[in-house]
Amino acid sequence: MWEGRFPLPSPTQDADLLHQLAFVPGLKEILLVRQAHALEHATVWILGGTPKSTAYRTITQDDDRYGGLSTAEGFYLFGEVDTDVLHHAVHKALHRLVTGEWHLAVHPRCGTSFAVNMTLSAGMAMGSHFMLPKDPFSQFLGLGAAITLASHLSPTIGEWMQSTVTTAIPFNLKIESVAPRGQMQGKMAHFVRVGWRELD
Repeated sequence: MWEGRFPLPSPTQDADLLHQLAFVPGLKEILLVRQAHALEHATVWILGGTPKSTAYRTITQDDDRYGGLSTAEGFYLFGEVDTDVLHHAVHKALHRLVTGEWHLAVHPRCGTSFAVNMTLSAGMAMGSHFMLPKDPFSQFLGLGAAITLASHLSPTIGEWMQSTVTTAIPFNLKIESVAPRGQMQGKMAHFVRVGWRELD
């Protein structure tokens, strides 16, 4: 995914940004959320089936038994999984991400992709409504074309948004704990607590 399409991640990029903009309130928390988000995606891939290619749209192995929610302190993982298995998967996911398997940071079921699809669909539908004649036939055709185009464009734009905005390779993360949290949203939940580490 990154090859030739997005800037290659640098191990010091977030630490450098934090040192340069230390006066910005909440910046460290934003950087932690982005890195935890990437680790969440990679963990879901490890548990449910690792992607075979770097373009997530071609993957057929996705397993929807697992989901997650990232915070500045770590991430929740929803789904039936043994704590020891999850502990191993999280460490494996972190290792694979920081050693170059950056495509694991992007997941097709991420909320970012859904938000991009909905925003693009709504924007194009409204644009076609205002630009086309007001007769029902033109409006219907415009709406259909807008939604079709948005559905075609949104996977690529969602992938780009994940790769550049909502996730970052977790070079600065350390895994502090993996603990069960009971039932949340009708599913078994664990919380993976992470912390910031400075690179040597």
